[in-house]
Amino acid sequence: MLWSSAAAIAATALALVGWDDGNTVSRQALPGAVPMSSSSVTAFAPTVEDKTAPPDKTPDGMVWIPGGEFSMGAEDSADMNEVGMQATRDSRPIHRVYVHGFFMDRTDVTNAEFARFVNSTGYITVAERKPRAEDYPTAPPENLVAGAVIFHAPDHPVSLNNHFVWWSYVHGANWRHPLGPNSDLRGRDTYPVVNIAYEDAQAYAKWAHKRLPTEAEWEFAARGGLSGKRYVWGDEFRPAGRWMANTFQGHFPDTDTGEDGYAGIAPVGTFPANGYGLFDMAGNVWQWTSDWYRPDYYAQLALTGGLAKDPQGPDRSLDPAEPDQAKKVQRGGSFLCTDQYCSRYMVGTRGKGEVSTGTNHLGFRCVRDPSTYQARVAGNERAR
Repeated sequence: MLWSSAAAIAATALALVGWDDGNTVSRQALPGAVPMSSSSVTAFAPTVEDKTAPPDKTPDGMVWIPGGEFSMGAEDSADMNEVGMQATRDSRPIHRVYVHGFFMDRTDVTNAEFARFVNSTGYITVAERKPRAEDYPTAPPENLVAGAVIFHAPDHPVSLNNHFVWWSYVHGANWRHPLGPNSDLRGRDTYPVVNIAYEDAQAYAKWAHKRLPTEAEWEFAARGGLSGKRYVWGDEFRPAGRWMANTFQGHFPDTDTGEDGYAGIAPVGTFPANGYGLFDMAGNVWQWTSDWYRPDYYAQLALTGGLAKDPQGPDRSLDPAEPDQAKKVQRGGSFLCTDQYCSRYMVGTRGKGEVSTGTNHLGFRCVRDPSTYQARVAGNERAR
């Protein structure tokens, strides 16, 4: 399931706003919109990794991503069903990008890691704060309570055209209580932290002397040196019958059979790493990136021609389905992804999320620039 605007569900309990299930991208007439086309670049070219020697030291829990030139985006395949084809519509045209090398967290940020941040700083996440009346002027005062948007499986098959059946705003849900006030983190130190809004992820990254990845950095890292593959591990969903990511099995959304070992979220690092040693770059939980979301951003890049170098995303958000909602790009899919409804575990595909709302299938990981790390190491050595 792509989370396109969690604020819509949150606002259901406050004052309802619009919603888009994320599986389609309408082309309404909008200021500055660029027609999307797959004609500019029609095929993937090989990834060319930067051969510059990596830094001498690597931060704990991170891996070196060499950077280089690669083909970014997704394309339809002959055997792709309608859900899969819809997932690629805002991921075209395929275009060439260069990113400089960087360090990336080996896994998503875990509950234990986030707890250290909170204990050190006293930070209070967005989901733990009472919503402001000025942000929801039509909401009854009794509905202005802290919470997050949580998935609950229906007890019977339902139509897929009404996501409100399986998503709801839960009072008291936050990173400490991932499914609501009666849940806690006992035994979940190594699970990814969830119910994290964009500013929460930014705050953690700043504290850790890191930052959030750009969308281009995220995709380069996720591909692990491969080019044009459907998944971060290759073209076959289950090579030799092996589960490669935590996704949804069974009938969506009512029955997750857990054939991959998990009916719901899994600890980080449970499934195989990609070619760069990164875990969970597909499935488990969505991951924030620093780019604003626009469905036509790749078309904008293609119009400039040539190689896009370290693209930072558009200068503002624009989602045709909800033009008044500020959204950032999310990547990787989650434990709810399935070819019945959302197939965005495919490496080139894109998600989007309203910045102020967390959900129980959304987390993040961080990156660090080598110059920043080397300067910090040098400063620590001088201080000894």
